[in-house]
Amino acid sequence: MLRLSRHLARPTAALLPRARGSASIPHVPKSTEAPLDHIEKQEQNMGEPRFLECVKINFDKAADHLSVDPGLLEVIKACNSVLRISFPIRRDDGSIQVIKAYRAQHSHHFMPTKGGVRFSDKVDLQEVEALASLMTYKCAVVNVPFGGAKGGVTINPRDYSVRELERITRRYTVELHKYGFLGPGVDVPAPDVGTGAREMSWMKDTYTSLYGNKDLSASVILPR
Repeated sequence: MLRLSRHLARPTAALLPRARGSASIPHVPKSTEAPLDHIEKQEQNMGEPRFLECVKINFDKAADHLSVDPGLLEVIKACNSVLRISFPIRRDDGSIQVIKAYRAQHSHHFMPTKGGVRFSDKVDLQEVEALASLMTYKCAVVNVPFGGAKGGVTINPRDYSVRELERITRRYTVELHKYGFLGPGVDVPAPDVGTGAREMSWMKDTYTSLYGNKDLSASVILPR
């Protein structure tokens, strides 16, 4: 199939006979051939489960060793809440870019939920769901009374200035609170891949500045 696909993806000029004395047909730009590479990679990875599916498969394997009601196991495995948002920011050069971001709360059995916020151009919805699930299980194993959560913003931090990263972080904080995914008794963020103390301080400052007058516990929005 791959051999046939490569043959079909050859530029039009290579498939049509060239008439004598006629101008050559221009080569098809490489950008039009890019989807074929993507298809080939998908075919090569076919059969390999995604991260979220891997977590569920391993959960089921562990559940086979327990005498727990199957319905209860499904409750434990399911992700309770998921947020997917898009918001615009203005870059330093004056252009506007739409940012994609996510937050997943896996378990509300113990509140608040807790989990890191990562900035990565590879992050997507299924990844934050998988990581939120793992956070729930890790907290349960060590008997920490939190539900699992995880957040992500689909950017490469190296491609943005400090001022741009601050805008993104503060806007992300506002969006999380708007939809009930942030608060000392609701959902507590933490550093993760691509974030650190700087981003957490921006989140805390945004939350306490905007909502501190209504929340006496606003100062503990982040774990100490």
